[in-house]
Amino acid sequence: MLSKKSKYAIHALVHLASVNSGKPVQAENIAKAQNIPKKFLESILLDLKNAGILVSKKGRFGGYLLARDAETINLAEVIRIFDGALAFLPCVTHKYYQRCDECPDENLCGVRDIFLELRNETVEILKRSSLSEILKREQQLSPLPKE
Repeated sequence: MLSKKSKYAIHALVHLASVNSGKPVQAENIAKAQNIPKKFLESILLDLKNAGILVSKKGRFGGYLLARDAETINLAEVIRIFDGALAFLPCVTHKYYQRCDECPDENLCGVRDIFLELRNETVEILKRSSLSEILKREQQLSPLPKE
């Protein structure tokens, strides 16, 4: 399950991608628009800035902007910032690998094999799911305007 931080980060980033005005958006405006507690959001935005996903501008008209195009920011990257590994078992992760104590031979473990397949498919889906893709899906899910 996604942590609240990951979930809020995704919603904040999608909001910034949807605004896409080239002007900074204040944390308070993002918090209101996405119904995220402001103090919690400020911490999340700082983490995203430190990870190179956002840039911030100081001053009266300051706020946050995407550091890269929305097409290049994917869910796998964002979730890893806040939740770490994208796997259920430590023996199937790449960045956070740990051998399982109960498994004498990983190459013969059917449980590991299934969870490795699950991890690989999950990572591929999350990597394909950019902020732009989310915005496209939201447009497709939106009811058609009434004439």
